[in-house]
Amino acid sequence: MLPSKEIEAARSAANVPSLAIAVAKNGSILYEEGFGCANREQNLAADPHVLYSLASISKPITATALMILVERGEIDLDTPINEYLGDAKVHGHIGVFPDGRGGFPSPVDAAKEATVRRVANHTSGLPLHHHFFHEDENVSPPHRDESIHKYGHLVSAPGERWQYANFGYGLLDYVIERVSGVDFASFLKQEVFDPLGMTHASLGIAPDLSPFAAERYGKNGAPIPFYGFDHPGASAVFCSAHDLIRFGTFHLKHPFDDQRPILSDEAIDSMQTPTAESAPGVGYGIGWRIDRNRSGYETVGHDGSMGGVRTRLVLVPSEKLAVAVLCNASNEFPIEIAHRILQSCLAGYEMPAQTIKDDDQIEPTTDFTPHPGLLGEWHGTIHTQDGNIPFALSVDETGRIEAQAGDQPATPLNNPTFANDRLVGAMSGRLQTEDAARRPHDLRLDLALRWNVLNGSVTAVSKPGPRLGNALSYWCELECSQ
Repeated sequence: MLPSKEIEAARSAANVPSLAIAVAKNGSILYEEGFGCANREQNLAADPHVLYSLASISKPITATALMILVERGEIDLDTPINEYLGDAKVHGHIGVFPDGRGGFPSPVDAAKEATVRRVANHTSGLPLHHHFFHEDENVSPPHRDESIHKYGHLVSAPGERWQYANFGYGLLDYVIERVSGVDFASFLKQEVFDPLGMTHASLGIAPDLSPFAAERYGKNGAPIPFYGFDHPGASAVFCSAHDLIRFGTFHLKHPFDDQRPILSDEAIDSMQTPTAESAPGVGYGIGWRIDRNRSGYETVGHDGSMGGVRTRLVLVPSEKLAVAVLCNASNEFPIEIAHRILQSCLAGYEMPAQTIKDDDQIEPTTDFTPHPGLLGEWHGTIHTQDGNIPFALSVDETGRIEAQAGDQPATPLNNPTFANDRLVGAMSGRLQTEDAARRPHDLRLDLALRWNVLNGSVTAVSKPGPRLGNALSYWCELECSQ
């Protein structure tokens, strides 16, 4: 185990406000400690019982709640998620999909393949999405039905590809609420946190826990105004390192003596069984990332990353080992510390090649040669809840791509890539929907080439600014005119 003095020196050098760590093996806590100041304004020192925003480590917690209802027979993982929603449904699109049928005969058919399992493993066809609402803004998260109407659209065929989709976990927490008849925060407390002895965990910050909550700090060192989401099941859980390691130990099937079982071993195994591949050698199950490490260890875990948050939870089932590292800044330091702890506990351990972040961005490229099928003039529409926007692309043999949204000037598509029949790139432009217009933004394209059709998503990605950026995706389809 790393010496505490070494961790504290490294934290100070990295200029990280605070850090909380917990490590457990064989159902016993080996180490837990806090470093720095979790809330400078309240003079709250970090310790293992201080609540931190988990960001996307919320997903395996939401998935655990989901599986409780699955085991009770109230939810079927292979049933379309729309069966558990109300009037607002996930909707598909009439388009050309690679199934030999020339597309689905109606928008409803695509949604029939968007099962609960595919939503949980990020293969439902939902696009990139994150949507933040700060408490000092004059806007609040809408009713979930309204969000589903706006953003519950599929941009690829269910099962076709893996696409990290926060909004999918917003659907899952809503399904849990609708099926159980209990609001999601209460369901988590009653069915997950209380039985597992997680006394410092809540959806958002429960009023009685507010004195124990870490502040989220921006890159300038100032507190970030409190924010929420339209996808709480993806991102909104707060939890202490002590309680998160209790959660992890339960999922190692080696619970503490005072924990009540909330899932069978078979359900835990099913959550940790990859049903999708997010990258070579990296799978995703029901709320968990599964990494077959190059050093021979299989790890199960999840990361969290968003404004004022960087977190990691790693389980090593073969060793009954769990490591949790929580931080209240957007800094990779917690990932380094988690890696170093694992190295100290596991002979020959190597760091995974990829992490999952809430703020997924385009990787730049230095060279682009256009696929012959891309050449020509493309015209079509971006479909939004506030109306349709004409959209055009021009691709020439040199690899230059120009794009035009509505009556805005044509602009180059920057950093284009084409792999697995998908054209991805970024461009200057704006979508004047009510939601997108709240933040200055550029546009990200993620379009699949399907014979003479390009379809997929155009995403309004916020530029850096005083508030956290959104990524709001809309369906787009183009046809080639030459």
